[in-house]
Amino acid sequence: MKTTARSVRALKGVRPLVCLTAYDAATARMAAEGGADLLLVGDSLGTVVLGLPDTVGVTLDMMIHHTAAVSRTVRDRLVVADLPFGVGHDSFSKVLNACRRLLQDGGAQAVKIEGGTSLAPVIRRLVDAGVPIMGHVGLMPQRSRARGLRRQGLTPGERSQLIADARAIDDAGVFSMVVECVEPSFMPSVTAAVKAPTVGIGSGRGCDGQVLVIHDLLGLTPEPPPFARPEARLHREAVAAVRRWAAKVRRPSSR
Repeated sequence: MKTTARSVRALKGVRPLVCLTAYDAATARMAAEGGADLLLVGDSLGTVVLGLPDTVGVTLDMMIHHTAAVSRTVRDRLVVADLPFGVGHDSFSKVLNACRRLLQDGGAQAVKIEGGTSLAPVIRRLVDAGVPIMGHVGLMPQRSRARGLRRQGLTPGERSQLIADARAIDDAGVFSMVVECVEPSFMPSVTAAVKAPTVGIGSGRGCDGQVLVIHDLLGLTPEPPPFARPEARLHREAVAAVRRWAAKVRRPSSR
């Protein structure tokens, strides 16, 4: 049965959600055949696939290009595309047009937007326009140049803001939300505060599901983040395979 935004939302309290990133046909097939409920074409493609220093340099055209590759390959899973850096703070007509392009040109079935209380009004209008929205609170990589990359929810002020952000986008109508790098002991409080499923990354087990970058899961990232425990070591195995082949190529022919 095809996964939809409504079916994902309905899984809160029923069973954990499994989410993986995908950036092309190969990763989309691996994630879907492996059993992921939804595939996120994350702007993490900037660092994972394109060699950029962070996600800020990822453009809308890049997101559409990679989303289209995933959506052409997998048709029975919900494909979610990230709204790139800064777009959510444009005029509403520009935000809506960007979402329209991700859905129409990229083939996505939903759009993920980083932001809490400040973006809740925009999210509400997008949902009203018919765009399924996945939220993103906690650590927001698109704001890393201004705020850095560090664990969230460590102080009473941060915890209060995190709950406010989660509730604001929940009330705005998101069907689920990524909660990134939040203090694990506080994560159950966030999950209990909202009706939408929480999908954690680096936030411990107190979530309604988990998401990982597929390259981190498969061991394709030479130095994965500390919260990602690879289930395979494909980078190491691939390098070893290339070395074996290179040695065969260089070996003098026997006479």
